[in-house]
Amino acid sequence: MGFMFLLAGLILLNVVTRYSGVPIYWVDESAVYSVVWLTFIGASAMTRLRLDFAVSMLSERLSERGRNVAKVIATAMVVAFGLSLAAMCWLWMDPVGIARAGFDARAFAGETFNFLYTERTQTLNWPTWVLYLILPIFAVSMIIHGLANLVEDIGLVPPAAIRGFVLSDVDGVN
Repeated sequence: MGFMFLLAGLILLNVVTRYSGVPIYWVDESAVYSVVWLTFIGASAMTRLRLDFAVSMLSERLSERGRNVAKVIATAMVVAFGLSLAAMCWLWMDPVGIARAGFDARAFAGETFNFLYTERTQTLNWPTWVLYLILPIFAVSMIIHGLANLVEDIGLVPPAAIRGFVLSDVDGVN
């Protein structure tokens, strides 16, 4: 909700300053990064709440047991995706390599040709690696949410009743 408030505020600020003839040049870029962070955080939350896409064309033709098996497989694939993304983030961000270089971004880039820690955003002049942290955050939260859904799908724990959200009762696999 904080990112939604921030995004609305940035867009409103952009409209007001442009209309008044004194646009603030960094507002567009900050709004874009707010949308990116909001999207990844929202996607992870939607996965836990099972408000993501459901494919029911196949599952509606299956028996109850078949639907449950398909749901477990789909949820396991979400966990596998999260694990794969986390592994790719580990390779890309190379925390061991940057630590080995003494957290010297230029030395690290010279050794590995990984310029992640030397790049900066165009108008805000922020280090891009800080903004890219949403990817490993998303991967870890996707793994956690996927595992929570998986233990519910397998039947190890009863499905959580999450207050404030009307969860889907569609028999589709999501």
